[in-house]
Amino acid sequence: HVQLVESGGDSVQAGGSLRLSCAASGNIGTTYYWGWFRQAPGKEREGVARIETTSGDTYYTHSVRGRFTISQDDSKNVVYLQMNSLKPEDTAMYYCAAGLTASQALGLRPSYQGRGTQVTVS
Repeated sequence: HVQLVESGGDSVQAGGSLRLSCAASGNIGTTYYWGWFRQAPGKEREGVARIETTSGDTYYTHSVRGRFTISQDDSKNVVYLQMNSLKPEDTAMYYCAAGLTASQALGLRPSYQGRGTQVTVS
């Protein structure tokens, strides 16, 4: 049974930083893309960032470019989201996702999804 477990969410002031982690337990099998998406109350799900596990190619949604960085560790079973210069509009539940396609990693019917970690920026 594969699980994705997020950690690192917290309450911070605007301008602060957080690093989210996503660890996979179990055999995740063939997974080409990992990513993060977020959802704030009353708002639609938004894909934030994703990484292609073989090439390391990354993508960021426009609102976080230059502030967020997605990375993976050497084992490729842990993915990070470094978030700098946080803004109140970044407040949301952040979810880790993984799958065979880039869209899945951004939250569109992912093969795997964690339960989320809350980020609050005030």
